[in-house]
Parts: sequence; structure tokens; C-alpha cells
Amino acid sequence: MKITYYKKWMACLVVTAVFALAGCTAPVQGDKQPATATVKSADGSPIVYGVRGQGEPTLVFVHCWTCNHTLWDAQVDYFSKHHRVIWLDLAGHGESGSHRQRYTMQAFGQDVAAVVNQVGAGKVILVGHSMGGPVAVEAAKQLGDRVVGIVGVDTFYTAFKYPTSQEAIAAFVKPFETDFHGTSNKMLRSMFTAQADPAVVDTIVGKFSAADPEVGVSAMYELFDWNAHQAPADLQRFSDRLYNINAAPTGKEPPPNAHVVMVLGVGHFVAQVKPEAFNRALEGIITKLTGAGD
Repeated sequence: MKITYYKKWMACLVVTAVFALAGCTAPVQGDKQPATATVKSADGSPIVYGVRGQGEPTLVFVHCWTCNHTLWDAQVDYFSKHHRVIWLDLAGHGESGSHRQRYTMQAFGQDVAAVVNQVGAGKVILVGHSMGGPVAVEAAKQLGDRVVGIVGVDTFYTAFKYPTSQEAIAAFVKPFETDFHGTSNKMLRSMFTAQADPAVVDTIVGKFSAADPEVGVSAMYELFDWNAHQAPADLQRFSDRLYNINAAPTGKEPPPNAHVVMVLGVGHFVAQVKPEAFNRALEGIITKLTGAGD
């Protein structure tokens, strides 16, 4: 009995040492909690992530502006039945720390790449909601051929018109600098249809309440700058493996192109308000990207 205990103790010590040498913390596995760990991004920011399930391709869920990984809880539960699924909190968001001053899409992309590299994922599909779309594109630049697909969620080909000039960006962001939480709350609640369940709306909006205003303001500036200067070329570069699942609030919005799936009667938070419809749409895209239906 003592020998068995000693062997288990030594095994735990070895695992802890390996993770320490790799620059990350050892995963913690609970009965209902997925394994979690921490890895350093390119600038040393500690990025918290989790892994569940098995099966290729690995799905990586990237959250939106000033939110965190819990936005994807329903998708992690659903898709981890047949895929390895990775969630993470971008630097300065959720449980992750930060060593950066500017929250660029490129730096966020490094957060995602650091996690994928640490996990050792082979074929990867990056799924990014809103700001997570540009972040996924930046991660794809770093991960190369391992990325078999990028799925933007209510991003890129939407009705929202991003400000493009420095003056227009500054004017849009100024209210957030003056009253970050009040302005954010108002904007977020405008992103739902009148038919959305008020309790669901409150739950989703509540996930943004812990956001750091400095992180949020910087990330918003950088997001708009990315859309103005990087989006056209990058969307063309990845056009063969870039798909979208976008909102059709009135139910009459046509898909902008053949790679866009519209979910009817929902606002910006497609996956959270209509998870079943979103999951079906993502399953269809995964089949196209992997050729599983051929």
C-alpha cells in the first residue's frame, strides 16, 4: 500500500515538473470541470485554456470583445462528444493575465497560437465570434497548414459598418472612454432581437461586466484598425477555408456569399441564443471543410 502511494506521489511530482519546465501549469481535472492549464503567449502574458474530448479536427473556440470562454459553454459541451475542443481566455480577459499595453488582433492571435502549439493539435478549425473572427485569422497566419478552416460568427460579412478613418474610430470609441460599462451595456443590449428571452440576454450581458475598461478601449481601437487595413487582403487570402455563421435578425437577410450560413431570427449572439441552430450550422461547415460527406 505504501509503495503504491509512493508511486502515485512520484508520478504527480514528475507531471508537475514537466509542466513547469514547459512554462505552463498542470491541468486540473474535476468531475464536471474540464482540464485547465496556463501557457505563456509571445509577450509572456499567461493564457488560461482548457481541453475536452477527442477526435480530429480539433475545434478552437475564440470569444469576442471583453467577454470570456464561458460564452462557448454550450458548444464545448456539444462538440467535445466527437472532437477535441479547446477554449481559452485571451490576454486581459476572463482568467488570463496580461503583460501588454496594446491589445492588437495580432497579439490575440499569438495567444491562440500559443495554446494550439502547447496542446499539440494537428488539424485545427478556428471558430471566432465577432472580434474572435479577426483573432482567428491572425492565429491562422501563425499556425499555417494545420488550420483547415476558419469559422467567423457574426463577423466580417455583416450589416455593421466599421469606422475606417482615425477620426471616425476615435468618435466611435470616445463614449467608451467616458463611461465604459454604461456604454458597453447599452451597445450589447442593442444586439438582441425583441424576441430574445430577457433572462438569456441578462445572462449574456452579465458575462461582460468584469471587463477591464483599458483592455476594452484598446481592443476596440485595434479591432477597427484591423478591419480598415488588414481585413480585405486577409479575407481574400483565406477565402478557400473561411466560412461564416451570421445572424439574420429579420429572417430576410440573404447570405452575402456561398460560404455564409444565416441563422434566422437572432441577433449578434447567435450561438448563445440559438445554440441548436448554430451547432447544426457548424456541423455542416465542419463536414465541408473535412470532406467527411464525400
